[in-house]
Amino acid sequence: MRTVLIIDDNPAVGEALSLALSLHEIRPLTALTQNEGLALLEREAVDVVIQDMNFTADTTSGEEGVALFRAIRERHPDLPVILLTAWTHLETAVELVKAGASDYLAKPWDDNKLLTTVENLLELSESTREMSRSRRERRQRREQLQNKYDLDGLVFASEAMARTLDLACQIARSDVPVLITGPNGTGKERIAAIVHANSAVKRGAFIAVNCGALPGELIEAELFGADAGAYTGANKAREGRFELADGGTLFLDEIGNLPLPGQMKLLRVLETGQFERLGSGRTRQVKVRVLSATNADLKAMIRAGTFREDLYYRLNVIEVNLPPLSERNDDILPLAEFFLDGRAELGDAAREALLGYPWPGNVRELKNAIERAALLTGSNPITPELLNLPQHVAGVQRNLDEPSREAVEAALHKTDGVVSRAAQNLGLSRQALYRRMERYGLVASA
Repeated sequence: MRTVLIIDDNPAVGEALSLALSLHEIRPLTALTQNEGLALLEREAVDVVIQDMNFTADTTSGEEGVALFRAIRERHPDLPVILLTAWTHLETAVELVKAGASDYLAKPWDDNKLLTTVENLLELSESTREMSRSRRERRQRREQLQNKYDLDGLVFASEAMARTLDLACQIARSDVPVLITGPNGTGKERIAAIVHANSAVKRGAFIAVNCGALPGELIEAELFGADAGAYTGANKAREGRFELADGGTLFLDEIGNLPLPGQMKLLRVLETGQFERLGSGRTRQVKVRVLSATNADLKAMIRAGTFREDLYYRLNVIEVNLPPLSERNDDILPLAEFFLDGRAELGDAAREALLGYPWPGNVRELKNAIERAALLTGSNPITPELLNLPQHVAGVQRNLDEPSREAVEAALHKTDGVVSRAAQNLGLSRQALYRRMERYGLVASA
């Protein structure tokens, strides 16, 4: 049950607040002294504290309240605290709010304003606990993956990436072909390297070839090798990538660019381990773990007759999908910090711009933006302008979720300051509305 601790030396204050809170299904706890309040915090799960500023008769300095607030903050840094204050030490309460107190209420207080403030802080406390729990679970899962597998120093924080890595590492020790799918720039070759690093052939070579970077007439020679004179310019015999990868892993990126004759030969190698070099009648035997990747729609290519259906099902025994960066929002800032490598600092506005941009170029685009900004910023924090993100794209993204100050004020007024209802009316999460309230300098109880 939602619980509020009231720390005040006046029993009448505790009784009045307890009654008001109980009528709204909030469990009150009361303490008459600072030590009693701190002891209750150690024993009970408390969501919000309401504390007085003075506890000794004829004392009005507020120093006791300051000491209590600091003690609470030291032991429970995320616990919301409301200060009950008189006009004689209002300035002290304002200073404590700047130091992290959630709000202050002057005595005698207004019940409606107090309850609105408490309700909002209870919601925020619940949201904060949920976010902390989620972050803790993600961190634990990340540590488990890092302890169990060789992740090659990959930087990630999102649950989507954790699922992808978990699947990739689970199937790594099998020898079946794996198809890695996802948009350009997401890091498909990194995933392939991680599969290899956790496979039974990790001591063998990891050979990568980009089928989209070679002319169609050279792809077969690149993969299968060629004898001297097999084609114009082939002055001597050369090994293909399959021979170089014998006993290890061959990664075929942009597999959709492989021409049909090469697809037929690849199918044969996958099924038998046998192939011939171009211009040679000698059959060669290799044992290679084949990983492939594509950003193309291979099923559409099958329907168009440009990709063999039997090869597709041979390559796609297991598919590992790498989601775009726009679906891995938690990875953006850790990756940005990794690319910066301590050369510069990201300003708050730059962080917000990074999180609000959809990243059509994925991790590759993020790296380029960070490299550019790091070169231009000098000793100053990086600003959104230095990131040079396309404004029309970022603007469309922001306008979908960017109510004006007037809209936020109107929504809070309409809902009597209850943030959850105001957020629902604006189509935002509570956390998103709290961020905008902070940006506009608004408070829920205003």
